[in-house]
Amino acid sequence: MTRPRLWVLLALVSLLAGALVAAGCGGDDDEGGGEPQLVEEGQILAGTDTPFPPFEIGQPPDNFSGYDPDVFNEVAKRIDLPVEYQDTSFDTIFRDVAQGKYDVAVAASTITEGRESTVDFSDPYYRANQALTVPKDSDIQSTDDLGGTTVGAQDATTGEAYVQDETDASEVRGYPEGPDAINALRQGQVDAVVIDQPVAEDAEKKFGDVEIREIPTGELYGFSFAEDNDALREQVNEALAEMKEDGTLDKLYQQYFKTKVPEEVQGTHEPS
Repeated sequence: MTRPRLWVLLALVSLLAGALVAAGCGGDDDEGGGEPQLVEEGQILAGTDTPFPPFEIGQPPDNFSGYDPDVFNEVAKRIDLPVEYQDTSFDTIFRDVAQGKYDVAVAASTITEGRESTVDFSDPYYRANQALTVPKDSDIQSTDDLGGTTVGAQDATTGEAYVQDETDASEVRGYPEGPDAINALRQGQVDAVVIDQPVAEDAEKKFGDVEIREIPTGELYGFSFAEDNDALREQVNEALAEMKEDGTLDKLYQQYFKTKVPEEVQGTHEPS
Protein backbone atom coordinates (compact mmCIF):
# COMPACT_ATOMS: atom_id res chain seq x y z
CA MET A 1 0.00 0.00 0.00
CA THR A 2 1.42 3.42 -0.95
CA ARG A 3 1.69 6.28 1.55
CA PRO A 4 -1.07 8.39 -0.13
CA ARG A 5 -3.50 5.49 0.04
CA LEU A 6 -2.63 4.85 3.72
CA TRP A 7 -3.24 8.54 4.53
CA VAL A 8 -6.66 8.44 2.85
CA LEU A 9 -7.61 5.28 4.74
CA LEU A 10 -6.62 6.78 8.09
CA ALA A 11 -8.62 9.93 7.33
CA LEU A 12 -11.73 7.89 6.52
CA VAL A 13 -11.41 5.90 9.77
CA SER A 14 -11.13 9.16 11.75
CA LEU A 15 -14.21 10.64 10.08
CA LEU A 16 -16.22 7.49 10.73
CA ALA A 17 -15.26 7.46 14.42
CA GLY A 18 -16.29 11.10 14.77
CA ALA A 19 -19.65 10.43 13.13
CA LEU A 20 -20.36 7.54 15.52
CA VAL A 21 -19.56 9.72 18.56
CA ALA A 22 -21.82 12.49 17.25
CA ALA A 23 -24.65 10.03 16.64
CA GLY A 24 -24.33 8.74 20.20
CA CYS A 25 -24.56 12.26 21.62
CA GLY A 26 -27.58 13.00 19.45
CA GLY A 27 -29.35 9.93 20.81
CA ASP A 28 -29.01 11.22 24.38
CA ASP A 29 -30.67 14.51 23.44
CA ASP A 30 -33.51 12.73 21.68
CA GLU A 31 -34.26 10.76 24.83
CA GLY A 32 -34.79 13.94 26.83
CA GLY A 33 -31.56 13.78 28.87
CA GLY A 34 -29.66 16.76 30.18
CA GLU A 35 -30.44 19.59 32.54
CA PRO A 36 -33.94 21.06 32.97
CA GLN A 37 -34.67 24.33 31.19
CA LEU A 38 -35.59 26.84 33.92
CA VAL A 39 -36.91 30.40 33.70
CA GLU A 40 -34.62 31.41 36.57
CA GLU A 41 -31.39 29.50 37.11
CA GLY A 42 -31.33 27.31 40.19
CA GLN A 43 -35.04 27.27 41.02
CA ILE A 44 -38.42 26.19 39.66
CA LEU A 45 -40.92 28.94 38.91
CA ALA A 46 -44.44 27.48 39.26
CA GLY A 47 -47.66 29.09 38.09
CA THR A 48 -50.71 28.35 40.24
CA ASP A 49 -54.32 29.52 40.56
CA THR A 50 -55.65 30.23 44.01
CA PRO A 51 -57.94 29.96 45.89
CA PHE A 52 -59.15 26.49 44.95
CA PRO A 53 -59.41 24.65 48.27
CA PRO A 54 -58.31 22.07 49.26
CA PHE A 55 -55.84 22.05 46.36
CA GLU A 56 -54.71 25.67 46.62
CA ILE A 57 -55.33 27.60 49.85
CA GLY A 58 -54.24 31.17 50.62
CA GLN A 59 -51.88 33.20 48.48
CA PRO A 60 -48.22 32.73 47.59
CA PRO A 61 -45.56 33.32 48.60
CA ASP A 62 -46.06 33.44 52.39
CA ASN A 63 -49.57 32.15 53.04
CA PHE A 64 -49.90 29.31 50.57
CA SER A 65 -50.81 25.70 51.29
CA GLY A 66 -52.97 22.85 50.01
CA TYR A 67 -52.63 19.41 48.47
CA ASP A 68 -51.00 20.65 45.25
CA PRO A 69 -48.13 22.65 46.82
CA ASP A 70 -47.61 19.96 49.46
CA VAL A 71 -47.12 17.37 46.71
CA PHE A 72 -44.97 19.58 44.53
CA ASN A 73 -42.84 20.91 47.41
CA GLU A 74 -41.88 17.30 48.15
CA VAL A 75 -41.14 16.74 44.46
CA ALA A 76 -38.91 19.83 44.39
CA LYS A 77 -37.09 18.68 47.53
CA ARG A 78 -36.33 15.31 45.95
CA ILE A 79 -34.91 16.84 42.78
CA ASP A 80 -32.95 19.35 44.87
CA LEU A 81 -34.47 22.54 43.46
CA PRO A 82 -36.31 25.24 45.43
CA VAL A 83 -39.71 26.28 44.07
CA GLU A 84 -41.35 29.70 43.90
CA TYR A 85 -45.10 30.01 43.28
CA GLN A 86 -46.81 32.84 41.43
CA ASP A 87 -50.58 33.28 41.29
CA THR A 88 -52.07 33.58 37.80
CA SER A 89 -55.33 33.03 35.93
CA PHE A 90 -56.30 29.44 35.17
CA ASP A 91 -57.63 30.30 31.73
CA THR A 92 -54.13 31.39 30.58
CA ILE A 93 -51.91 29.14 32.68
CA PHE A 94 -51.15 26.51 29.99
CA ARG A 95 -50.27 29.17 27.42
CA ASP A 96 -48.04 30.87 30.01
CA VAL A 97 -46.18 27.59 30.63
CA ALA A 98 -45.85 26.88 26.90
CA GLN A 99 -44.45 30.36 26.28
CA GLY A 100 -41.87 30.06 29.06
CA LYS A 101 -43.37 32.36 31.68
CA TYR A 102 -43.41 29.45 34.15
CA ASP A 103 -41.51 26.19 34.34
CA VAL A 104 -44.57 24.25 35.50
CA ALA A 105 -48.26 24.69 36.32
CA VAL A 106 -49.22 23.43 39.78
CA ALA A 107 -52.94 24.10 39.57
CA ALA A 108 -55.28 21.11 39.99
CA SER A 109 -55.15 20.53 36.23
CA THR A 110 -56.92 17.63 34.55
CA ILE A 111 -54.88 15.85 31.88
CA THR A 112 -56.83 16.30 28.62
CA GLU A 113 -56.04 15.77 24.96
CA GLY A 114 -56.94 19.37 24.19
CA ARG A 115 -54.52 20.77 26.76
CA GLU A 116 -51.79 18.47 25.48
CA SER A 117 -51.85 20.34 22.21
CA THR A 118 -50.21 23.15 24.23
CA VAL A 119 -48.29 21.48 27.10
CA ASP A 120 -47.06 18.08 28.28
CA PHE A 121 -48.31 16.56 31.53
CA SER A 122 -46.54 14.62 34.24
CA ASP A 123 -47.69 11.30 35.58
CA PRO A 124 -50.95 11.63 37.56
CA TYR A 125 -50.99 12.62 41.23
CA TYR A 126 -54.78 12.87 41.84
CA ARG A 127 -58.00 11.33 40.53
CA ALA A 128 -60.89 13.80 40.26
CA ASN A 129 -64.64 13.74 39.75
CA GLN A 130 -66.90 16.71 39.17
CA ALA A 131 -69.77 17.58 41.47
CA LEU A 132 -73.13 19.20 40.86
CA THR A 133 -73.51 21.81 43.61
CA VAL A 134 -76.96 23.23 44.36
CA PRO A 135 -78.73 25.13 47.16
CA LYS A 136 -79.84 22.94 50.01
CA ASP A 137 -83.24 21.30 49.37
CA SER A 138 -83.02 22.16 45.64
CA ASP A 139 -85.26 20.30 43.21
CA ILE A 140 -82.20 19.69 41.02
CA GLN A 141 -81.21 16.14 41.83
CA SER A 142 -78.88 15.34 38.93
CA THR A 143 -77.44 16.80 35.75
CA ASP A 144 -80.56 15.52 33.96
CA ASP A 145 -82.48 18.29 35.73
CA LEU A 146 -80.35 21.14 34.35
CA GLY A 147 -82.49 21.81 31.27
CA GLY A 148 -83.48 25.48 31.17
CA THR A 149 -81.23 26.41 34.13
CA THR A 150 -78.28 28.76 34.55
CA VAL A 151 -75.16 26.93 35.69
CA GLY A 152 -71.93 28.43 36.99
CA ALA A 153 -68.40 27.07 36.58
CA GLN A 154 -64.83 28.30 36.67
CA ASP A 155 -63.52 29.60 33.36
CA ALA A 156 -61.59 27.16 31.14
CA THR A 157 -62.12 24.17 33.43
CA THR A 158 -63.35 20.67 32.70
CA GLY A 159 -66.39 21.51 34.83
CA GLU A 160 -67.32 24.30 32.43
CA ALA A 161 -66.74 21.97 29.46
CA TYR A 162 -68.92 19.30 31.05
CA VAL A 163 -71.88 21.67 31.44
CA GLN A 164 -71.49 22.90 27.87
CA ASP A 165 -71.12 19.45 26.32
CA GLU A 166 -73.12 17.10 28.53
CA THR A 167 -76.14 19.05 29.83
CA ASP A 168 -79.13 20.99 28.52
CA ALA A 169 -78.43 24.09 30.63
CA SER A 170 -79.75 27.20 28.94
CA GLU A 171 -76.79 29.32 30.09
CA VAL A 172 -73.29 28.61 31.38
CA ARG A 173 -71.72 31.44 33.36
CA GLY A 174 -67.96 31.34 33.74
CA TYR A 175 -66.15 32.82 36.75
CA PRO A 176 -62.44 33.63 37.21
CA GLU A 177 -62.14 31.54 40.38
CA GLY A 178 -63.95 28.46 41.68
CA PRO A 179 -65.09 30.19 44.91
CA ASP A 180 -66.60 32.98 42.77
CA ALA A 181 -68.94 30.41 41.20
CA ILE A 182 -69.88 29.05 44.63
CA ASN A 183 -70.60 32.58 45.89
CA ALA A 184 -72.81 33.23 42.86
CA LEU A 185 -74.78 30.09 43.72
CA ARG A 186 -75.22 31.12 47.35
CA GLN A 187 -76.41 34.57 46.25
CA GLY A 188 -79.02 33.10 43.88
CA GLN A 189 -77.31 34.30 40.70
CA VAL A 190 -77.11 30.77 39.24
CA ASP A 191 -79.21 27.65 39.78
CA ALA A 192 -76.29 25.24 40.14
CA VAL A 193 -72.51 24.98 39.87
CA VAL A 194 -70.35 22.20 38.42
CA ILE A 195 -66.89 22.09 39.99
CA ASP A 196 -64.29 19.58 41.15
CA GLN A 197 -65.77 17.41 43.88
CA PRO A 198 -63.30 18.22 46.72
CA VAL A 199 -63.87 21.95 46.13
CA ALA A 200 -67.64 21.38 46.30
CA GLU A 201 -67.25 19.29 49.46
CA ASP A 202 -65.18 22.07 51.04
CA ALA A 203 -67.99 24.57 50.30
CA GLU A 204 -70.65 22.20 51.62
CA LYS A 205 -68.75 21.77 54.88
CA LYS A 206 -67.86 25.44 55.22
CA PHE A 207 -71.22 27.04 54.45
CA GLY A 208 -73.87 24.41 55.14
CA ASP A 209 -76.38 25.96 52.73
CA VAL A 210 -75.31 24.02 49.62
CA GLU A 211 -75.28 20.31 48.85
CA ILE A 212 -73.61 18.22 46.20
CA ARG A 213 -74.24 15.31 43.85
CA GLU A 214 -71.17 13.50 42.52
CA ILE A 215 -70.56 13.35 38.75
CA PRO A 216 -68.20 10.40 38.13
CA THR A 217 -65.98 11.85 35.39
CA GLY A 218 -62.83 9.92 36.37
CA GLU A 219 -60.29 12.65 35.59
CA LEU A 220 -56.58 12.60 36.46
CA TYR A 221 -54.55 15.63 37.52
CA GLY A 222 -50.99 16.22 36.34
CA PHE A 223 -48.40 18.99 36.51
CA SER A 224 -47.84 20.62 33.11
CA PHE A 225 -44.65 21.64 31.31
CA ALA A 226 -43.54 23.19 28.05
CA GLU A 227 -43.31 20.53 25.35
CA ASP A 228 -39.53 20.98 24.98
CA ASN A 229 -38.80 20.62 28.71
CA ASP A 230 -38.65 16.83 28.88
CA ALA A 231 -35.74 16.86 31.36
CA LEU A 232 -37.73 18.65 34.08
CA ARG A 233 -40.86 16.59 33.44
CA GLU A 234 -38.88 13.36 33.67
CA GLN A 235 -37.23 14.42 36.95
CA VAL A 236 -40.66 15.27 38.39
CA ASN A 237 -42.00 11.89 37.26
CA GLU A 238 -39.10 10.11 38.97
CA ALA A 239 -39.83 11.94 42.23
CA LEU A 240 -43.57 11.17 41.95
CA ALA A 241 -42.78 7.49 41.39
CA GLU A 242 -40.66 7.46 44.56
CA MET A 243 -43.44 9.16 46.52
CA LYS A 244 -45.97 6.58 45.33
CA GLU A 245 -43.59 3.75 46.18
CA ASP A 246 -42.56 4.92 49.65
CA GLY A 247 -46.05 5.96 50.80
CA THR A 248 -45.49 9.74 50.86
CA LEU A 249 -48.28 10.42 48.37
CA ASP A 250 -50.60 8.13 50.29
CA LYS A 251 -49.99 10.14 53.49
CA LEU A 252 -50.89 13.38 51.71
CA TYR A 253 -53.98 11.73 50.20
CA GLN A 254 -55.07 10.62 53.65
CA GLN A 255 -54.41 14.08 55.09
CA TYR A 256 -56.53 15.92 52.54
CA PHE A 257 -59.07 13.36 51.30
CA LYS A 258 -59.27 10.70 54.05
CA THR A 259 -58.68 7.88 51.59
CA LYS A 260 -55.85 5.93 49.99
CA VAL A 261 -54.32 6.77 46.63
CA PRO A 262 -56.57 5.23 43.94
CA GLU A 263 -55.11 2.64 41.59
CA GLU A 264 -55.40 4.97 38.59
CA VAL A 265 -53.07 7.48 40.26
CA GLN A 266 -50.40 4.81 40.74
CA GLY A 267 -49.95 4.64 36.96
CA THR A 268 -47.92 6.72 34.53
CA HIS A 269 -48.77 9.07 31.68
CA GLU A 270 -47.09 9.37 28.32
CA PRO A 271 -47.62 12.79 26.68
CA SER A 272 -49.53 12.61 23.41
